[in-house]
Amino acid sequence: MTVVFRRNVARMEGYVPGEQPRERDFIKLNTNENPYPPSPAVRKAILRELGEPLRLYPDPGSTALRRQAALTYGFDLPGVIAGNGSDDLLAMIARAFVGEGDLLACPVPTYTLYDTLVRIQGGKLAGVPYPDDFSLPRGLAAKKARVTIVANPNSPSGTAVPLRALAELAAAVPGLLVVDEAYADFADETALALARERRNVIVLRTLSKSFSLAGMRIGLGFAHPRIVEGLDKVRDSYNLTRLSIAAGAAALADIGWMERNAARIRKTREVLAAALPGVGFTPFPSRSNFILARRTRGGSARPVYEALKRRKILVRYFDTPRLAGCLRITVGTDDEIAALLAAMKAIR
Repeated sequence: MTVVFRRNVARMEGYVPGEQPRERDFIKLNTNENPYPPSPAVRKAILRELGEPLRLYPDPGSTALRRQAALTYGFDLPGVIAGNGSDDLLAMIARAFVGEGDLLACPVPTYTLYDTLVRIQGGKLAGVPYPDDFSLPRGLAAKKARVTIVANPNSPSGTAVPLRALAELAAAVPGLLVVDEAYADFADETALALARERRNVIVLRTLSKSFSLAGMRIGLGFAHPRIVEGLDKVRDSYNLTRLSIAAGAAALADIGWMERNAARIRKTREVLAAALPGVGFTPFPSRSNFILARRTRGGSARPVYEALKRRKILVRYFDTPRLAGCLRITVGTDDEIAALLAAMKAIR
Protein backbone atom coordinates (compact mmCIF):
# COMPACT_ATOMS: atom_id res chain seq x y z
CA MET A 1 0.00 0.00 0.00
CA THR A 2 2.86 2.39 0.80
CA VAL A 3 4.43 1.87 -2.63
CA VAL A 4 1.06 2.44 -4.36
CA PHE A 5 0.48 5.59 -2.30
CA ARG A 6 3.87 7.03 -3.18
CA ARG A 7 3.46 6.30 -6.89
CA ASN A 8 -0.03 7.83 -6.88
CA VAL A 9 1.27 11.02 -5.30
CA ALA A 10 4.13 11.07 -7.80
CA ARG A 11 1.81 10.67 -10.76
CA MET A 12 -0.38 13.54 -9.58
CA GLU A 13 2.41 16.01 -10.21
CA GLY A 14 4.23 14.20 -13.01
CA TYR A 15 7.09 12.78 -10.93
CA VAL A 16 7.19 9.09 -11.85
CA PRO A 17 10.58 7.35 -11.50
CA GLY A 18 12.07 6.60 -14.87
CA GLU A 19 9.55 8.72 -16.78
CA GLN A 20 10.81 12.29 -16.28
CA PRO A 21 13.78 13.90 -18.05
CA ARG A 22 16.38 16.02 -16.33
CA GLU A 23 14.77 19.21 -15.02
CA ARG A 24 17.54 21.56 -16.12
CA ASP A 25 17.04 20.63 -19.79
CA PHE A 26 13.40 21.71 -19.86
CA ILE A 27 11.12 24.68 -19.26
CA LYS A 28 9.13 23.16 -16.43
CA LEU A 29 5.53 24.40 -16.33
CA ASN A 30 3.86 21.23 -15.06
CA THR A 31 4.20 21.15 -11.26
CA ASN A 32 3.09 24.63 -10.11
CA GLU A 33 6.42 25.54 -8.57
CA ASN A 34 7.25 29.20 -8.01
CA PRO A 35 9.74 30.49 -10.61
CA TYR A 36 11.24 32.98 -8.16
CA PRO A 37 13.55 32.28 -5.20
CA PRO A 38 12.48 32.42 -1.55
CA SER A 39 13.32 35.31 0.74
CA PRO A 40 17.05 35.82 1.44
CA ALA A 41 16.10 35.50 5.10
CA VAL A 42 15.41 31.82 4.46
CA ARG A 43 18.98 31.15 3.38
CA LYS A 44 20.33 32.92 6.45
CA ALA A 45 18.07 30.89 8.73
CA ILE A 46 19.16 27.61 7.14
CA LEU A 47 22.84 28.49 7.42
CA ARG A 48 22.40 29.12 11.14
CA GLU A 49 21.17 25.55 11.54
CA LEU A 50 24.09 23.94 9.73
CA GLY A 51 26.91 22.33 11.64
CA GLU A 52 26.47 21.64 15.37
CA PRO A 53 22.64 22.01 15.50
CA LEU A 54 22.16 19.21 12.97
CA ARG A 55 23.21 16.56 15.49
CA LEU A 56 20.13 17.46 17.56
CA TYR A 57 16.55 16.39 16.94
CA PRO A 58 14.18 19.12 15.79
CA ASP A 59 11.51 20.53 18.08
CA PRO A 60 8.73 17.90 17.81
CA GLY A 61 6.09 20.61 18.02
CA SER A 62 7.67 22.95 15.43
CA THR A 63 6.99 25.73 17.93
CA ALA A 64 9.03 28.48 16.28
CA LEU A 65 7.27 27.91 12.95
CA ARG A 66 3.82 27.70 14.53
CA ARG A 67 4.43 30.80 16.64
CA GLN A 68 5.45 32.83 13.60
CA ALA A 69 2.45 31.49 11.64
CA ALA A 70 0.13 32.47 14.49
CA LEU A 71 1.62 35.98 14.53
CA THR A 72 1.51 36.37 10.74
CA TYR A 73 -2.06 35.16 10.30
CA GLY A 74 -3.68 36.34 13.54
CA PHE A 75 -4.22 33.09 15.46
CA ASP A 76 -3.40 31.90 18.94
CA LEU A 77 -0.66 29.27 19.05
CA PRO A 78 -3.01 26.37 20.04
CA GLY A 79 -4.94 26.99 16.81
CA VAL A 80 -1.98 26.23 14.53
CA ILE A 81 -0.50 22.86 13.52
CA ALA A 82 2.47 22.23 11.21
CA GLY A 83 2.98 19.40 8.77
CA ASN A 84 5.47 17.98 6.29
CA GLY A 85 3.68 19.85 3.53
CA SER A 86 -0.10 20.20 3.51
CA ASP A 87 -0.23 16.59 2.24
CA ASP A 88 0.91 15.52 5.71
CA LEU A 89 -1.92 17.52 7.25
CA LEU A 90 -4.43 15.93 4.88
CA ALA A 91 -3.17 12.51 5.97
CA MET A 92 -3.63 13.51 9.63
CA ILE A 93 -7.20 14.60 8.89
CA ALA A 94 -7.94 11.27 7.20
CA ARG A 95 -6.46 9.30 10.10
CA ALA A 96 -8.34 11.34 12.70
CA PHE A 97 -11.75 11.66 11.07
CA VAL A 98 -12.23 8.93 8.44
CA GLY A 99 -12.81 5.34 9.51
CA GLU A 100 -13.97 2.18 7.78
CA GLY A 101 -16.94 3.02 5.57
CA ASP A 102 -16.98 6.74 6.44
CA LEU A 103 -17.67 9.30 3.74
CA LEU A 104 -15.43 12.13 2.61
CA ALA A 105 -17.21 14.52 0.25
CA CYS A 106 -15.59 16.91 -2.20
CA PRO A 107 -16.29 18.58 -5.52
CA VAL A 108 -14.67 16.86 -8.50
CA PRO A 109 -12.43 17.06 -10.43
CA THR A 110 -10.00 18.13 -7.73
CA TYR A 111 -6.75 17.14 -6.01
CA THR A 112 -6.61 13.35 -6.35
CA LEU A 113 -4.74 12.76 -3.09
CA TYR A 114 -8.07 13.10 -1.26
CA ASP A 115 -9.29 9.86 -2.85
CA THR A 116 -6.02 8.07 -2.12
CA LEU A 117 -6.08 8.99 1.57
CA VAL A 118 -9.72 7.99 1.98
CA ARG A 119 -9.09 4.57 0.42
CA ILE A 120 -6.11 3.98 2.72
CA GLN A 121 -8.46 4.53 5.70
CA GLY A 122 -11.11 2.24 4.26
CA GLY A 123 -13.49 5.12 3.71
CA LYS A 124 -15.46 6.19 0.66
CA LEU A 125 -15.14 9.28 -1.52
CA ALA A 126 -18.40 11.01 -2.34
CA GLY A 127 -17.50 13.19 -5.30
CA VAL A 128 -19.99 15.84 -6.41
CA PRO A 129 -19.23 17.08 -9.95
CA TYR A 130 -18.45 20.73 -10.45
CA PRO A 131 -20.77 22.47 -12.90
CA ASP A 132 -19.22 23.77 -16.10
CA ASP A 133 -18.34 27.13 -14.50
CA PHE A 134 -16.66 25.41 -11.50
CA SER A 135 -18.93 27.14 -9.00
CA LEU A 136 -19.49 25.28 -5.74
CA PRO A 137 -21.75 22.36 -6.61
CA ARG A 138 -25.04 21.81 -4.84
CA GLY A 139 -25.44 18.66 -2.83
CA LEU A 140 -22.15 18.66 -0.90
CA ALA A 141 -23.80 19.13 2.48
CA ALA A 142 -26.49 16.59 1.59
CA LYS A 143 -23.83 13.87 1.53
CA LYS A 144 -23.65 14.22 5.35
CA ALA A 145 -20.00 13.26 5.25
CA ARG A 146 -17.67 13.09 8.24
CA VAL A 147 -15.29 15.32 6.25
CA THR A 148 -16.00 17.70 3.38
CA ILE A 149 -13.02 19.15 1.50
CA VAL A 150 -12.99 22.09 -0.88
CA ALA A 151 -9.73 23.04 -2.58
CA ASN A 152 -9.99 26.80 -3.01
CA PRO A 153 -8.59 27.79 -5.45
CA ASN A 154 -9.20 24.39 -6.94
CA SER A 155 -6.68 22.19 -8.67
CA PRO A 156 -6.67 21.45 -11.57
CA SER A 157 -9.15 24.16 -12.61
CA GLY A 158 -7.47 27.13 -10.87
CA THR A 159 -10.92 28.54 -10.16
CA ALA A 160 -12.14 29.84 -6.80
CA VAL A 161 -15.53 29.95 -5.10
CA PRO A 162 -16.62 32.97 -3.01
CA LEU A 163 -16.02 33.04 0.72
CA ARG A 164 -19.75 33.45 1.34
CA ALA A 165 -20.40 30.08 -0.34
CA LEU A 166 -17.84 28.42 1.94
CA ALA A 167 -19.42 30.06 5.00
CA GLU A 168 -22.82 28.70 4.00
CA LEU A 169 -21.32 25.25 3.46
CA ALA A 170 -19.60 25.34 6.87
CA ALA A 171 -22.97 26.04 8.48
CA ALA A 172 -24.67 23.22 6.56
CA VAL A 173 -22.26 20.27 6.83
CA PRO A 174 -22.67 17.94 9.82
CA GLY A 175 -18.95 17.24 10.11
CA LEU A 176 -15.61 18.89 9.43
CA LEU A 177 -15.11 21.32 6.55
CA VAL A 178 -11.54 21.43 5.23
CA VAL A 179 -10.64 24.38 3.01
CA ASP A 180 -7.43 23.50 1.19
CA GLU A 181 -5.83 26.86 0.38
CA ALA A 182 -2.60 25.75 -1.27
CA TYR A 183 -2.97 28.55 -3.85
CA ALA A 184 -4.73 31.20 -1.75
CA ASP A 185 -1.91 33.75 -1.97
CA PHE A 186 -2.62 34.09 -5.70
CA ALA A 187 -6.36 34.63 -5.09
CA ASP A 188 -8.55 37.45 -3.79
CA GLU A 189 -10.08 35.86 -0.67
CA THR A 190 -9.15 33.49 2.13
CA ALA A 191 -11.23 31.39 4.52
CA LEU A 192 -8.92 31.96 7.49
CA ALA A 193 -11.65 33.99 9.21
CA LEU A 194 -13.92 30.91 9.10
CA ALA A 195 -11.25 28.90 10.93
CA ARG A 196 -11.23 31.55 13.68
CA GLU A 197 -15.01 31.79 13.94
CA ARG A 198 -16.26 28.22 13.52
CA ARG A 199 -15.47 25.07 15.45
CA ASN A 200 -15.82 22.75 12.42
CA VAL A 201 -13.49 24.44 9.91
CA ILE A 202 -9.81 23.84 9.27
CA VAL A 203 -7.90 25.86 6.67
CA LEU A 204 -4.75 24.35 5.18
CA ARG A 205 -1.83 26.29 3.74
CA THR A 206 1.47 25.29 2.16
CA LEU A 207 4.72 27.19 1.75
CA SER A 208 5.51 25.21 -1.41
CA LYS A 209 3.79 27.53 -3.88
CA SER A 210 3.71 31.22 -2.97
CA PHE A 211 6.69 31.09 -0.59
CA SER A 212 8.93 29.20 -3.08
CA LEU A 213 9.72 26.43 -0.57
CA ALA A 214 8.51 23.28 -2.35
CA GLY A 215 11.80 21.56 -1.50
CA MET A 216 11.31 22.14 2.23
CA ARG A 217 7.85 20.52 2.57
CA ILE A 218 6.13 22.89 5.01
CA GLY A 219 2.40 22.90 5.62
CA LEU A 220 0.19 24.73 8.11
CA GLY A 221 -3.28 24.11 9.47
CA PHE A 222 -5.47 26.69 11.21
CA ALA A 223 -8.48 25.62 13.27
CA HIS A 224 -10.19 25.64 16.65
CA PRO A 225 -7.75 24.35 19.29
CA ARG A 226 -9.87 21.23 19.86
CA ILE A 227 -9.41 20.22 16.20
CA VAL A 228 -5.67 20.88 16.41
CA GLU A 229 -5.47 18.85 19.61
CA GLY A 230 -7.12 15.90 17.89
CA LEU A 231 -4.87 16.10 14.83
CA ASP A 232 -1.80 16.31 17.04
CA LYS A 233 -2.63 12.88 18.45
CA VAL A 234 -2.20 11.26 15.03
CA ARG A 235 0.74 13.39 13.89
CA ASP A 236 4.04 11.64 13.24
CA SER A 237 6.74 12.61 15.71
CA TYR A 238 9.44 14.95 14.38
CA ASN A 239 7.42 15.48 11.21
CA LEU A 240 9.42 18.59 10.23
CA THR A 241 13.21 18.89 10.10
CA ARG A 242 15.24 21.59 11.82
CA LEU A 243 15.89 23.18 8.43
CA SER A 244 12.22 23.22 7.49
CA ILE A 245 11.19 24.79 10.78
CA ALA A 246 13.85 27.50 10.48
CA ALA A 247 13.13 28.15 6.80
CA GLY A 248 9.38 28.35 7.32
CA ALA A 249 9.60 30.74 10.25
CA ALA A 250 11.97 33.01 8.32
CA ALA A 251 9.75 33.00 5.23
CA LEU A 252 6.64 33.88 7.21
CA ALA A 253 8.47 36.70 8.99
CA ASP A 254 9.31 38.22 5.58
CA ILE A 255 5.85 37.89 4.08
CA GLY A 256 6.35 41.00 1.97
CA TRP A 257 8.88 39.11 -0.17
CA MET A 258 6.28 36.45 -0.93
CA GLU A 259 3.60 39.03 -1.67
CA ARG A 260 5.81 40.77 -4.23
CA ASN A 261 6.56 37.49 -6.00
CA ALA A 262 2.88 36.53 -5.94
CA ALA A 263 2.02 39.88 -7.53
CA ARG A 264 4.54 39.21 -10.31
CA ILE A 265 2.98 35.83 -10.95
CA ARG A 266 -0.54 37.26 -11.04
CA LYS A 267 0.61 39.84 -13.60
CA THR A 268 2.17 37.16 -15.81
CA ARG A 269 -0.92 35.01 -15.34
CA GLU A 270 -3.07 37.72 -16.88
CA VAL A 271 -0.69 38.02 -19.85
CA LEU A 272 -0.88 34.26 -20.39
CA ALA A 273 -4.67 34.20 -20.08
CA ALA A 274 -5.03 36.98 -22.64
CA ALA A 275 -2.70 35.25 -25.11
CA LEU A 276 -4.03 31.68 -24.94
CA PRO A 277 -7.05 32.22 -27.26
CA GLY A 278 -4.60 33.32 -29.94
CA VAL A 279 -2.90 29.91 -29.83
CA GLY A 280 -6.11 27.87 -29.81
CA PHE A 281 -6.93 27.51 -26.10
CA THR A 282 -9.67 29.02 -23.94
CA PRO A 283 -8.58 29.61 -20.33
CA PHE A 284 -10.71 29.09 -17.25
CA PRO A 285 -10.63 32.11 -14.87
CA SER A 286 -7.64 31.35 -12.66
CA ARG A 287 -6.96 32.51 -9.12
CA SER A 288 -3.89 30.34 -8.73
CA ASN A 289 -0.34 30.20 -10.09
CA PHE A 290 -1.45 28.11 -13.06
CA ILE A 291 -4.09 28.20 -15.76
CA LEU A 292 -6.29 25.39 -17.00
CA ALA A 293 -7.12 25.95 -20.66
CA ARG A 294 -9.35 23.98 -23.02
CA ARG A 295 -8.59 23.44 -26.69
CA THR A 296 -10.91 25.86 -28.49
CA ARG A 297 -11.67 23.67 -31.49
CA GLY A 298 -12.29 20.60 -29.36
CA GLY A 299 -10.57 17.25 -29.29
CA SER A 300 -7.80 15.94 -27.09
CA ALA A 301 -5.01 18.24 -25.95
CA ARG A 302 -2.55 15.34 -25.84
CA PRO A 303 -1.01 16.13 -29.26
CA VAL A 304 -0.19 19.65 -28.09
CA TYR A 305 1.21 18.32 -24.81
CA GLU A 306 3.42 15.85 -26.70
CA ALA A 307 4.55 18.47 -29.21
CA LEU A 308 5.52 20.85 -26.40
CA LYS A 309 7.43 18.08 -24.68
CA ARG A 310 9.42 17.46 -27.85
CA ARG A 311 10.30 21.16 -27.72
CA LYS A 312 11.44 20.69 -24.11
CA ILE A 313 8.50 22.49 -22.55
CA LEU A 314 6.59 20.52 -19.90
CA VAL A 315 2.94 21.24 -19.13
CA ARG A 316 0.31 19.04 -17.44
CA TYR A 317 -2.09 16.84 -19.40
CA PHE A 318 -4.95 14.92 -17.74
CA ASP A 319 -6.09 11.74 -19.46
CA THR A 320 -9.64 11.84 -18.10
CA PRO A 321 -12.88 12.30 -20.05
CA ARG A 322 -13.70 15.73 -18.61
CA LEU A 323 -10.20 17.17 -18.86
CA ALA A 324 -8.79 15.44 -21.94
CA GLY A 325 -9.20 18.61 -23.99
CA CYS A 326 -7.27 20.69 -21.45
CA LEU A 327 -3.73 21.60 -20.49
CA ARG A 328 -2.72 22.93 -17.07
CA ILE A 329 0.07 25.47 -17.40
CA THR A 330 2.13 26.74 -14.49
CA VAL A 331 2.75 30.48 -14.58
CA GLY A 332 6.52 30.77 -14.97
CA THR A 333 8.68 33.79 -15.65
CA ASP A 334 7.81 36.18 -18.45
CA ASP A 335 10.54 34.63 -20.61
CA GLU A 336 9.27 31.09 -19.97
CA ILE A 337 5.71 32.06 -20.86
CA ALA A 338 6.89 33.84 -24.00
CA ALA A 339 8.73 30.66 -25.05
CA LEU A 340 5.65 28.56 -24.34
CA LEU A 341 3.37 30.81 -26.39
CA ALA A 342 5.82 30.89 -29.29
CA ALA A 343 5.96 27.09 -29.28
CA MET A 344 2.15 26.77 -29.10
CA LYS A 345 1.83 29.18 -32.01
CA ALA A 346 4.26 27.10 -34.06
CA ILE A 347 2.43 23.88 -33.18
CA ARG A 348 -0.90 25.33 -34.17
